[in-house]
Amino acid sequence: MPSLQTFIDDKLVHGRAHFSRDEALAALGLKPEALAAAITRLVRKRRLANPRHGFYLILRPEDKVAGAPDPVRWIDPLMKHQGLDYRISLLRAAAFHGSSHQAAMVFQVVVPKQLRHFEIGRHRLQFVYQAPEAFGSVNQPDLLDQMKSDTGFAKVAGVELTLLDCARYFHKAAGINAVAQVAKDIGAKANPRRLAKAAAAYENSSVRRLGYLLDQAGHERQAKALEPFVRQAKTAVPLDPSVKPLIESLAGTHEQDAKWKLVINEPVEIDS
Repeated sequence: MPSLQTFIDDKLVHGRAHFSRDEALAALGLKPEALAAAITRLVRKRRLANPRHGFYLILRPEDKVAGAPDPVRWIDPLMKHQGLDYRISLLRAAAFHGSSHQAAMVFQVVVPKQLRHFEIGRHRLQFVYQAPEAFGSVNQPDLLDQMKSDTGFAKVAGVELTLLDCARYFHKAAGINAVAQVAKDIGAKANPRRLAKAAAAYENSSVRRLGYLLDQAGHERQAKALEPFVRQAKTAVPLDPSVKPLIESLAGTHEQDAKWKLVINEPVEIDS
């Protein structure tokens, strides 16, 4: 009967740096209590890490400094273990598509279920909830890309979804100015038809914010594709809802952008 150590060594030989509790039980023939004790010993020795219940990462020597491999190497098998579809998005996806201004300090994943964030070693994973119906309508092959690692591929938002996700969840994407920078950096790569199609699943105010930012960045074709959404809007909304006026009476003094039905309550600053 192989030991747990032999089991994980064999996984590494075959290019897999992860396994599930059920998989180990079936392969080793151990009782659950004995397997749990063996896993605990290897976790203490920093040979294993446990990002989610029943799912384990095998740490190679080069992983020990960071405490775990880059999540792009194991997010796909983790989400399959949890039975959930997903996409890497926001700033990590923006960097993947060529936005070099923003450092992705958090590994952000959009999912159709409320999941708890966690840290593993030096890595912080944040799960961003999108309502299942909207998620299902946009998390489709023509709107996704693949992020390659030495262990395989992970799903990543395509340019269009990256822009829309950043505009919708701007407070998780380092704020409206960071989103404006992303729009400038990668907006020209967005396919206008796909952008408009995907935008139908997002809040109208988020789509208008993105249209304004694309306009400001000079990406006219992409911005024009979002103009029809303005006709569905009944009232103007703030460009940056997180900014509150110091004096309530000043709330109506900001510039109004009639084209996008936005109150420009925050100046947009973009690096050249």
